[in-house]
Amino acid sequence: MNQSVSQMLINYAPLLVLFVVGWFFGARHERQHLARLAIAEAQLRHIIVSTERFYQPELVADSQGELVLGSVVIAQDYFKMVIAKVLSFFGKNLTTYETLLERARREAVVRMRAQAQAKGYNHVYGLRFEVSNINQLGSMVEAIAYGTAVITAEKPK
Repeated sequence: MNQSVSQMLINYAPLLVLFVVGWFFGARHERQHLARLAIAEAQLRHIIVSTERFYQPELVADSQGELVLGSVVIAQDYFKMVIAKVLSFFGKNLTTYETLLERARREAVVRMRAQAQAKGYNHVYGLRFEVSNINQLGSMVEAIAYGTAVITAEKPK
């Protein structure tokens, strides 16, 4: 009996070590990404974003609207996906997917704001999101944020 337990430990120890190492580095990468997003959002907060589709802002003379968009593909590490698959059997809240989608949406908005800033705009209205699955496992998503960028007379608060 002791022989079989020790043999099992020898057989499965590398798998367990890989799982723990993968989990650690995946969680670390996710924390770093969220920290970078917070910094970028703070730097671009002067670009006003509104979901109003038919908003009629007070435009600066000779200002035309232009479509701006931000697109990103984000993947979740497979170790978290394994945990999510197990939790889905029990009907649990899948926070792994929630954080994946949150990161994707926030990154898409940051990229959209950066594009608006690069083109000299200070306001984006009519913000819309498109999110789609890239693979069957659900571990990769593409998020697109888009809206109409304009130069308005409004100053950020």
